Amino acid sequence: MEAVRVESLDVHYGARLALADVSASLAGRRITALIGPSGCGKSTFLRCLNRMNDTIASARVTGRVLLGGSDLYAPGVDVTALRRRVGMVFQRPNPFPTMSIYDNVLAGYTLNGIRLDRGERDRVVEETLRKVTLWDEVKDSLHRRGTFLSGGQQQRLCIARALALQPEVLLLDEPTSALDPRATAAIEELIVQLKTVVTIVQVTHNIPQAARISDFTAFIHLGDLVEFGPTQKLFTVPADKRTEEYLSGKFG
Repeated sequence: MEAVRVESLDVHYGARLALADVSASLAGRRITALIGPSGCGKSTFLRCLNRMNDTIASARVTGRVLLGGSDLYAPGVDVTALRRRVGMVFQRPNPFPTMSIYDNVLAGYTLNGIRLDRGERDRVVEETLRKVTLWDEVKDSLHRRGTFLSGGQQQRLCIARALALQPEVLLLDEPTSALDPRATAAIEELIVQLKTVVTIVQVTHNIPQAARISDFTAFIHLGDLVEFGPTQKLFTVPADKRTEEYLSGKFG
């Protein structure tokens, strides 16, 4: 089942071409890893999937990104509503520092002006924290600030914040790069569990991580989508010599 289709996507930052003629079909309820050297266009591609590049003045996007058959770049698209459908978690854990754990989970509702009664709020908080396996660790501390948590717990809280609005797609931009190995392992296990409820697209510089947890992998180099396919096949019998050289550490 296809969740997202990208067609002839070009992205410029000013005069610089960051992505060139990228087309791909991203499978629903699967994990797609985006790999490649720093500056190759991975995060640019990720940000195109919820129009985060709109926040960069010099960015210009052409081509189509289809979600549920609708072009995200068509005139009149409600970008705020789009970002409820396509959630995003960033590299460093960033719980809102003045908010409690409870309010962090509900932040998407608050920022979008969506009113819930107390019972609904309690239900969303508990159900979402259970999804990210954090409920048992924080249920007695819900009204403490999220910043008191460990780095790994903070990242799970940020994932919960993104999941609370029940997005169709979850974008992860190197979500474990700032974490220690134990916290990284916990987040990886969580990501694999979450693909049963949401489509996941993840940027990672950690090649073994991509091999461990993703179903599909896209290798991007110098703005080109060099190779895209099932992870096991791409890692064992890559079709392009550049992919083989990158995976073997010859560059990047």
